[in-house]
Amino acid sequence: MRCRGFMAAGICAGIKKKNAKDLGLIVADVPATAAGVFTRNKIKAAPVLLDMERLGAGTCRAVIVNSGNANCCTGEQGMADARQMGKVAADRLGVAQDLVLVSSTGVIGQYLPVEKVEAAIPALFEALSADGFSDFAEAIMTTDTRPKTLARTVKIDEKYFSLNCVAKGAGMIRPDMATMLCYVCTDVAADAQALKALLVDAVDLSFNRITIDGDTSTNDTVLLLASGASGLSLSDAQVKAAFKEALDAMLVEMAKMVVKDGEGVTKLVEIRVSGAASDVDAKKMADAVAHSPLVKTAFFGEDANWGRIIGALGRAGAELNSDTIDIFFDDVCLVKNSQWQGADAEAAATKVLKKPEFVVAVDAHLGSGAYCCWTSDFSIDYVKINADYRS
Repeated sequence: MRCRGFMAAGICAGIKKKNAKDLGLIVADVPATAAGVFTRNKIKAAPVLLDMERLGAGTCRAVIVNSGNANCCTGEQGMADARQMGKVAADRLGVAQDLVLVSSTGVIGQYLPVEKVEAAIPALFEALSADGFSDFAEAIMTTDTRPKTLARTVKIDEKYFSLNCVAKGAGMIRPDMATMLCYVCTDVAADAQALKALLVDAVDLSFNRITIDGDTSTNDTVLLLASGASGLSLSDAQVKAAFKEALDAMLVEMAKMVVKDGEGVTKLVEIRVSGAASDVDAKKMADAVAHSPLVKTAFFGEDANWGRIIGALGRAGAELNSDTIDIFFDDVCLVKNSQWQGADAEAAATKVLKKPEFVVAVDAHLGSGAYCCWTSDFSIDYVKINADYRS
């Protein structure tokens, strides 16, 4: 997994209680064009505030990330620690501090042991490699069970461009940028404004459409860095179209990977609404179903309890006709015009629920509004994981 113009690394700095990788670094060979999207939570961690400030210039040389500590709700000390974390990386690179972005993930409310970051900087830079993205992916994990990486190469005439994507996220996941860290590196050339527009669109199609537990974090960050090393530019309409298609598809796939690796998750479920009075109403209905604990526990129990789904639809705040709702599990119609279709249909729907991935489709028969999102089941293990998360 490589991307021209970038190196990465991930090592153990002793921030986590367990002896695991917890400090990651991405370095661009030259200043890269940068764009970012961040949490909409009104409580924002120190590194998020710092990155939002620094991304105004649209340029980045490095990103340094720690796991095991969110550096959130830590006041002036937290901002000082975030700046110091970036400074030690900038000093080692010999660049201005503003060219280094910082991310943190982990427990909220504890001071970042920045002295451990400082002590680990020599080893972190020594570990830098064009093949270091897998180590970086491990270093940013919290309750993730596995690292999440994707790579794409797109050929245009005799040239090609690449995209690398690394993400973490397993809990506190819901739309509003979702809860996660994600870093995309590409070797196309781009200006910051074009890059930001493409990133916003891609996030709205992907990370803003997933939920595991309905909670939004304080540290959500998606960064897109472009080195220009491919010799292809987004100023070319053909390149831009191909890049948008690849970026959108990659982030949708990564969003699904996040849900599938969610805390205690055993099912990935697409909620697909059509026939709504508007796209806005379709989103309201899909979100109501996707966020419902009763619906999600039924998914876990493999119980085709469609009453929970129709109840969620009815409280979504969308225009609805209570006599025209169809509900499908994959291609099995369990509900037609808001009426149960019998025991055979329920038995077939129950078989669908036993699959690790399936679609719940709703047709409201009111208009052309449509929307889809991805959710999970809600398991006993989710409660266990979060009951002792800090210990």
